[in-house]
Amino acid sequence: PMALKRTKLLGIQNVTGINTVGILTVGVTQTAGGVGIASTTFLRGVILHNTGLQTCTSSLYIYDDGESEGSGAAITTRRIARVDLNSNETFFFETPYPITMTNGSQLFVEVTQPSSNVGGAGIGSMVNVQVLGDTDIV
Repeated sequence: PMALKRTKLLGIQNVTGINTVGILTVGVTQTAGGVGIASTTFLRGVILHNTGLQTCTSSLYIYDDGESEGSGAAITTRRIARVDLNSNETFFFETPYPITMTNGSQLFVEVTQPSSNVGGAGIGSMVNVQVLGDTDIV
């Protein structure tokens, strides 16, 4: 029988721009500390922090089981958050009710150049990502 485990889903992930990276795949990703593989996951929040010297844009995407990120370009119909992050700025994405991610669902983080009126190249930006939530352990 599976039990809900209050554990750190992942250690801090570093995503360097310009890039889109899958950081969590339910049923595949090993949880932090070697507790087990994340099964049904309840995503409560994500912390994004820009450690770079310039502004970048960071986005979060959730893909359902069987979907694919494709050719490396994120699909806007799967974007759940997008924010411009100044140098040393932190953004908290929190949901009032957890997002249920089932087997094969994926969480992607994107770091890109911000819109032209904001400035910043995005290149060389590094966003630290911390995923918050609970998971069943397989």
